Amino acid sequence: MGGLAREERRRWGVGAVVILAHGALAIAVIVGIVRGAGSAQSLAPAPVTVATASTSLYVHVSGAVNAPGLYVLHADARVVDAVAAAGGLAEDAEAAGVNLARPVSDGEQVIVPRVGEAPAAGPAGVTADGRVNLNSADEGALDTLPGVGPAIAGRIIEWREANGRFASVDDLLSVSGIGPKMLESLRDLVTV
Repeated sequence: MGGLAREERRRWGVGAVVILAHGALAIAVIVGIVRGAGSAQSLAPAPVTVATASTSLYVHVSGAVNAPGLYVLHADARVVDAVAAAGGLAEDAEAAGVNLARPVSDGEQVIVPRVGEAPAAGPAGVTADGRVNLNSADEGALDTLPGVGPAIAGRIIEWREANGRFASVDDLLSVSGIGPKMLESLRDLVTV
């Protein structure tokens, strides 16, 4: 009987910690947005936040944010995290022009449009330099790669959904139908 009560207390404790962590994160985002709203926009580079090298990625946030700049975020970060790190949306931001729920990838530039500006064009998962991002590309973008048709594009997406983000381009070798020769033909055309 004592073991059952102890297990129940442990579960309640874990639940409380999770709720407190989410609450702290929400408060941090709100404080960042409020602080950013009160400050004037500067052209000076924003400070870079610190995360460990093995679990971080670099994201350049620009456009209608309060503190544009280069930020180091955790590997599982989303656009909302990048925007929060950049001080939140500026007063003239077109919030509907950016998908805040989308995961970000290393080396990405997140551009928040201003009211009246068109959002950055291009297929989902294609970077500004034209490379296809294996972690965010849809089947259509993957299908544009040489030798990748709908079947292999589908397998890439299936692998990503089953295994999480691609850590490197070399992870493509784990996808059925992609061998060393095909990997080499794709290496300069894709990114993670």
